[in-house]
Amino acid sequence: MQQSAASHEVECHRNVWIPMPDGVRLAARLWLPAGHDGPVPAIVEYIPYRKSDGMSARDARVHPFFAGHGYAAVRIDIRGSGDSEGLLADEYTPQEQADALAALEWIAAQPWCDGRIGMMGISWGGFNSLQIAALRPPQLKAIITVGSTDDRYADDVHYMGGCPLSANLTWSQTFFADLSRPPDPEVVGERWRDMWLERVDNAQLFIAEWARHPLRDPYWQHGSVCEDFSRIEVPVLAVGGWSDSYTNAVPRLVAGLPGVAKGLIGPWGHDYPHLAVPGPQIDFLRECLRWWDRWLKGIANAVDQLPALRVWLQDELPAEPIHVERPGRWVGFESWPSAETIGRRLYLGVGRLEPARGDEVELRHLSPLDNGFGAGEWCAYGVGADQPTDQREDDARSLCFDTPPLEADLSAIGQPVVHLELSTDRPRAMVAVRLNDVAPDGASSRVSYGLLNLNHIEGHERFVALEPGRRYAVDIALNDIAHRFKAGHRIRVAVSTSYWPTAWPAPEPATLSLIAGASRLDLPTWQPGAASRFLPGMEPPQAPPPEPRTTLRAGSFRRELSSELVSGTRRMHVRLDYGDELIESSGMVVGRINDETYEVEAGDPLSARIETGWTMTMARGDWSVRTESVARMTGDAESFRLTARLDLFEGDTLARTRTWDVRIPRESSLNHDAENSVAYPEEQNT
Repeated sequence: MQQSAASHEVECHRNVWIPMPDGVRLAARLWLPAGHDGPVPAIVEYIPYRKSDGMSARDARVHPFFAGHGYAAVRIDIRGSGDSEGLLADEYTPQEQADALAALEWIAAQPWCDGRIGMMGISWGGFNSLQIAALRPPQLKAIITVGSTDDRYADDVHYMGGCPLSANLTWSQTFFADLSRPPDPEVVGERWRDMWLERVDNAQLFIAEWARHPLRDPYWQHGSVCEDFSRIEVPVLAVGGWSDSYTNAVPRLVAGLPGVAKGLIGPWGHDYPHLAVPGPQIDFLRECLRWWDRWLKGIANAVDQLPALRVWLQDELPAEPIHVERPGRWVGFESWPSAETIGRRLYLGVGRLEPARGDEVELRHLSPLDNGFGAGEWCAYGVGADQPTDQREDDARSLCFDTPPLEADLSAIGQPVVHLELSTDRPRAMVAVRLNDVAPDGASSRVSYGLLNLNHIEGHERFVALEPGRRYAVDIALNDIAHRFKAGHRIRVAVSTSYWPTAWPAPEPATLSLIAGASRLDLPTWQPGAASRFLPGMEPPQAPPPEPRTTLRAGSFRRELSSELVSGTRRMHVRLDYGDELIESSGMVVGRINDETYEVEAGDPLSARIETGWTMTMARGDWSVRTESVARMTGDAESFRLTARLDLFEGDTLARTRTWDVRIPRESSLNHDAENSVAYPEEQNT
């Protein structure tokens, strides 16, 4: 990666306190252009991921670049996280948003800021950039949102098509473990221990709250800017990656926002595009700089003349769990949606995808519960083997429908939709649909997929028990794609009744009766014309130099599958050991180890179980702390059970233990007449 020539030397202020109206102070790191005459615009990233250690390596590859080109760059720890004071109760709370407004007002009033501010971020920072833009603070002039969503229910880590995701637990525990670490004593002083214990004593089991809202109720509507796109008036650059799980929002934002909105989707996983894999990586910081120059400095650089949506049209996708690069080409659309993406309808016949509707035939299917072990991670970071594997094993456990080998290349760009006519033999059921690219040698690569909780037959706002034997019509929207199916390849639709461990199985095995002939795939095919075109390749990435770190213990990443033949138990174990590193600038040594185990027994959906745990360490000189946390999730027919334990250590001395044991009713057991506002007791032993 090249280093970009900057206009200014950069001065870094390791910690700056930003006062809140209630007396709490937020901790921020500030980069300024040294020797700049007069105040400059500011660029803000506002996240809970620890500026002093957790995200310091990535921050060093982003924010000094902007300071070197004449901006103030401000990286803020959200209240209750990192070095900031106060408590953090949940994601995207009204308190978080109120603090952001106060922080923007404070930043705009500083002598180094000219009053114009942009916000940016990936994931959490992308979410709250959109959310704060919808509140219309006068200082905010533009945003860049990466790997985020406009819809917290439809396209976040919690639910997909109304199906509870296993990542709901694993992300909850990652977030929980991260918040269990203390602030840096060199920043907050002797208060570090009191702040640490206050956070832990008030910590919430986040998954419990998220599991209490299985429907799209006001809890999820809060912070979902799709509820009213008209609230966002500032220019928005929305960025995603086909290997990421948050890309569907990019086309929606381009289509729905009333002002200037540009979309960019590459092949990347969940990271900034100058750092992300699979590649090719791009000179993303230069893309951002042009955006800030246009909207914060008023420089006429034609960035507003860019295509409305730029996407990486992917070529053949290897059926392997690790991708370093994905071949393809850039395509630009002058507007989105585009009249040059035309729906191609293919009907599901008996084992075939056909251009014409055939006779109706009932196909009965019940998938093994371990169907889905080839899915990879719900959200891929490019860490270890987290991409989907060859789909042939999962295909063999599904109902599959194939085209003949294609006579010519077919490019699909947009959102595929599968319409199914079906019935079930049980009142509770789910369906999973995959769109695969099958090579001439039989290798099957997952291009897209979608899930649907069939009990949301009338929408995600209410639970409806299915009437066994009754025929229903459902639409399953798959994740957006830009993919070229090559001549000689086949397009495959695979339908299953389970997709573990991506999603929790329905609580009873439900056989699906699919009506071939009436069911179909609507595939958005690209027909190039005057309003779309191939684009030249983008420049390779440039970035500031990495933060100096010394590896004290090398990490390793493992993903293992195993089967127990007597019980029929299928198990996946994932171990992510990030090793131990010394941060040279602060003298802090940090380490992280994550273990995840997913199990299910053949034929018993109530045997599904997840256990996830983290060990996190921090040390400097004679001072050291360690946090060990573990959470387990199981279910019965009417509820989920969550148990968790957190241990804090100072050196080798146990400083605090907390335990949780919580039961959360499944959606079929809840009283939704009160908009899911019923409180359920939490049993805790401290």
